[in-house]
Amino acid sequence: MKKLVSLVVVLAAGIMIAGCSAGENGQWYRGNTHTHSLWSDGDATLEEVGDWYHSNGYHFLVMTEHDRIARGERWITVGERGRISNQYLEDLRARFGREWVETRTNEGRFEMRLKTLEEVKSFFEEPGEFLYVDGEEISDGAEGKPLHFNVLNLAELIPTQGGDTIMENVERNLAAVNEQAERLGRTMIAHINHTNWRWALTPEQLADMRGTHLFEIYNGSTGCNNYGDETHPGMDEVWDIALARRLAGGGSELLYGLAVDDTHNYHSFTPDVSHPGRGWIQVRADELSVEAIVQSISAGDFYSSTGVDLEDVSHTRSRYSIRVQPEEGVTHTIQFIGTRMVDGVVGEIGEVLQETSGRSAKYRYQGDELYVRARVVSSKMHENPAAGEEAPEYAWTQPVIPDR
Repeated sequence: MKKLVSLVVVLAAGIMIAGCSAGENGQWYRGNTHTHSLWSDGDATLEEVGDWYHSNGYHFLVMTEHDRIARGERWITVGERGRISNQYLEDLRARFGREWVETRTNEGRFEMRLKTLEEVKSFFEEPGEFLYVDGEEISDGAEGKPLHFNVLNLAELIPTQGGDTIMENVERNLAAVNEQAERLGRTMIAHINHTNWRWALTPEQLADMRGTHLFEIYNGSTGCNNYGDETHPGMDEVWDIALARRLAGGGSELLYGLAVDDTHNYHSFTPDVSHPGRGWIQVRADELSVEAIVQSISAGDFYSSTGVDLEDVSHTRSRYSIRVQPEEGVTHTIQFIGTRMVDGVVGEIGEVLQETSGRSAKYRYQGDELYVRARVVSSKMHENPAAGEEAPEYAWTQPVIPDR
């Protein structure tokens, strides 16, 4: 299978790396960092989930069950009132072999044992091809808002930490991740999830958070409001507001944006369910390994996509360059986006600094930009958007801070 690695944020407070640097001559690895299975509120086994992603060209997959790691013994009921149907059980046996699927009768209930992530790794992983990454979605909340964080490459389950206010809650949960990483000497990363789901976080709150520099610019699950509404900004605008707020005082704490599936449903591909393949990241690294992927993510050497493939993203001290992979019958618009300082005051937030039609574009820094990022807009509409989110296919590259 294909190799699975995870990404997200370097958690150690204060660590920020401005711009792409790692793996300029590496290769791109596709991955998803927000995935659910029957171990929490998904509707498929880990092996079925892995099979879908591997078969569709992904190299790494992070399993992020709600407040749970896919370890230990876990049985689910089969049948009319169970988590899975008898037909689904038979389909699993036909697909993976009767010996692979373990069942029992327990107190009158017919049950199937869920395979652990370690068991499924042995079935699917292949060096250089596909890799699973241990993860967890910490599912907390405060002030009536859901606050969720995906943790990758953790060793121990992290319970929700609570907190009376949004900012206290975020700080405590990210501190718990950092504590485990420091105590175990382990590279662990985390990102902030779906900030526009139930309008959980404002751009200003996102900007003021510390302990992470990754968040979801796009979430393919239903109801995540990626493009905002009449009274709330879409995630592109959220990103720019947060970046401008962080950097206006001369700081260097960038925010990097990930596109994810947040997959729950694998048997129906209608707009009203959260199925796979809607959003992903392409990480540039010298090899497909956890360390290489995490280092590239931490350095911002990845891009996010809902369908647009890039050949290259690069920048020097003087310019930012994008080259798009050609697609027959499809045209692309490359937008360089940023916020300037004008006479010591923050100018238009999220201004389109330059727009070019075609496969490639270069933007030369003018010296007054707080940051520059790029968005590539396709003439092709997203083929399988979530309900109510019809939009073109996009790619987003990470912000950099021009020398100033």
